[in-house]
Amino acid sequence: MDKSLIKVTDSLSGLSEMLPAGRRVIAVIDRNVGRLYHDVIPTSERIFIDAAESFKNLATVARITDRLLEMEADRNILLLGIGGGITTDITGFTASVYKRGVQYANIPTTLLAMVDASIGGKTGVNHLGYKNVIGAFNLPLFTWCPTDFLRTLPEREFRCGAAELVKTLIIGDSQAYGKAVEWLEKGTDGGGKELCRLIEKAMSIKDGIVARDFRDTGERMKLNLGHTFGHAIEKCAAQTGTDINHGEAVAAGILIAARLSEKLGYAPAGLAGRIKSDFERMHLRVENPFGMDELCRALRNDKKRDGDYLNFVFIRDIGSVEVGKIRIEDIRL
Repeated sequence: MDKSLIKVTDSLSGLSEMLPAGRRVIAVIDRNVGRLYHDVIPTSERIFIDAAESFKNLATVARITDRLLEMEADRNILLLGIGGGITTDITGFTASVYKRGVQYANIPTTLLAMVDASIGGKTGVNHLGYKNVIGAFNLPLFTWCPTDFLRTLPEREFRCGAAELVKTLIIGDSQAYGKAVEWLEKGTDGGGKELCRLIEKAMSIKDGIVARDFRDTGERMKLNLGHTFGHAIEKCAAQTGTDINHGEAVAAGILIAARLSEKLGYAPAGLAGRIKSDFERMHLRVENPFGMDELCRALRNDKKRDGDYLNFVFIRDIGSVEVGKIRIEDIRL
């Protein structure tokens, strides 16, 4: 599988050079991003959406489709998703199904979207409380990541993305992980070139894995580190009205995975404690307010379930993970 074009920059200039000459470009934009960066968006044809989990559904896809039909958009358009992961996921999925498929590209405006949702070609929407249970594989033409967008990102949302950043580094680069811990411990002001390098490293790790396993049947499962329990935590949070965002749930999920990895002999003793200490240094939220019985009930409709087993990502060490199977009934800490 070929890789898509990825560019990370600390400047908002240069987007026009990424767009194919003479191509009709229609932007699907997070309404808040459109309000803040109205003058930066390079096309006058714009569809605004409310980028919240409650709107990440087929109804929003239908509304975008209605607008595209009103605009007489043909199959030669380029849809340009501008916003966080919700926006890029919705844009990519809409591109997959509109007139049986049109091309799309991503301009992620959050750290979470830059290192995760905007690359790899996984698109989708939620249904009945289950995240991305309706979706398609559809690789973007390009992903353009200007870190200047992050200057207006709330601190909590930045840390949400940082959790996905360090997750990817745990999977594939212990040295970069150490640098991320040091940089995030100091604070997030003035990221500049150092932040660009960390984002590029995480994107490169993910993009390489995706190129080798686009359909998520083998190595790509490694990218689910922390997500099995992370998604269960998010589902429980939605049911109980608990305030936990995706990155916070993933960080807590990584810690659960680390403890299970130790218990089952995948990881050396002390690894879970080290990761917890590192996460606290990076100011990542690590609390999980739900019991294992609650989480296991939520796991029963996980996409990674295979009968009575889950395909689970165990941590061998920082920079090395392994996919294995675990019985849901055997998950106890």
